[in-house]
Amino acid sequence: MESETSSKEIKTFDDFRLNDWIVRQCKSLGLKIPTPIQINCIPRILAGDDCIGCAKTGSGKTLAFALPILQKLCEDPYGIFALVLTPTRELACQIAEQFDIIGKPMNLRRCVVVGGVDMVLQGQTLSKSPHIVVATPGRLADHLESCNTFSLKKIKFLVLDEADRLLGGHFDEQLKVIFNELPASRQTLLFSATITDALQKVKAIAAKKVFMYQCHEEQTTVERLEQFYALCPPGVKDSYLVEILRIFREKSERGSVLIFTDTCKNCQLLFMTLNEVGLVSVCLHSMMPQRQRIAALSRFRSNTARILIATDVASRGLDIPAVEMVVNHNIPSAPKDYIHRVGRTARAGRGGTAISLVTPRDVKLIQAIEEAIQIKLKEFKVDDREVVKILTQVSVTKREAAIKLDETDFYEKKNTNKKKKLIMEGKDPDEVEEEQKKRRKNMLKKERKKRRSEMQDRNGWMVETINNGENKESIDDKDNIDEKS
Repeated sequence: MESETSSKEIKTFDDFRLNDWIVRQCKSLGLKIPTPIQINCIPRILAGDDCIGCAKTGSGKTLAFALPILQKLCEDPYGIFALVLTPTRELACQIAEQFDIIGKPMNLRRCVVVGGVDMVLQGQTLSKSPHIVVATPGRLADHLESCNTFSLKKIKFLVLDEADRLLGGHFDEQLKVIFNELPASRQTLLFSATITDALQKVKAIAAKKVFMYQCHEEQTTVERLEQFYALCPPGVKDSYLVEILRIFREKSERGSVLIFTDTCKNCQLLFMTLNEVGLVSVCLHSMMPQRQRIAALSRFRSNTARILIATDVASRGLDIPAVEMVVNHNIPSAPKDYIHRVGRTARAGRGGTAISLVTPRDVKLIQAIEEAIQIKLKEFKVDDREVVKILTQVSVTKREAAIKLDETDFYEKKNTNKKKKLIMEGKDPDEVEEEQKKRRKNMLKKERKKRRSEMQDRNGWMVETINNGENKESIDDKDNIDEKS
């Protein structure tokens, strides 16, 4: 890792030698003292270096790249000047808002390019060459492949926010399309809360010198975050969750809770269940239309709804300062995902609580998380007698919600996108679906055959064991008769 710049020389935003209007905007937001990642990265970015920055959630990573980009933009204003890529739509909108606030005095023009919004309107905005483009890889790749009304050949900055997720393999095809349209001469900035092998490889193969800053603190979660686990049997997680929310409400009537679960369907089911049992909530997952996603986040941020149930689409970058508690309805398989989830609370010096619902099957996952964060989670005691009282109500409510959900076209959007992708690849969706059905049918046949074979082997072994037992008994009987005679 490169040696850090001297942090002793920088104590306020004035010390970065940014334009006066940028410093004024920072002060108007109540920002007086820069964070360590800002102190170390901003001078190097202003000096023209490529940069990889890693620090815990809530440490000011967005401003670490936004401030130097705006400084360079006002020195040589043109569009498109900078491209910022993020893995989720909500994070893209949030970054764009921060650029808006800081860049207001210079009449900053920016464009958010995400799915769920009219492509024609986005194309028109892009054709006007905005200064900053904030995008998710999928939608930007769609624009680049379908129209030529804008160009990325002159951008000065490329930013990958939540770079570990972007470079994790899920976006490889889209990033290939985007990178083919970028100039060779540019500054590349990568920011994340967790350093992965992918980021280390980027540094190793970089064409020019890369400055890398990584927070030295061994603890990857903030000190003011209290972290607990609650033991529960696998089949009654929802009842334990309702009881935990009831306990939290007794202590903090107006506090906000963010609940993470694993799949879109489970997220929707949990949302329907909690609302039916009297816990007003909103949900956020990738199967929702963009308008509903924005509305759900707005209701949660404004405290109209104090419970947000979400998939990992809400685990990265979202800054909702009022969140007092994070609940993991399922334990993430990767410790870094746990770090991102619990990072939604205890932000900007505030306190917070994280509770993970743990079944016997999750013990190894919890141990891996404790090793990664170097903290032992404390047990959160839940009264089993109180859970038993609500168990029937919660279970019946969830079954009814599941029946209602099955009656809707919940996976319609997913299936439509799958068909669209197949058509773009020149394949017939109906033929592919027929092949998949045949493949599943053959797999089921093989499994049945395997089970029958196992049953026959087991039965043969049992018959042999019984016969051996009978033979042994007859020999013992014969021995007893001989002894008596």
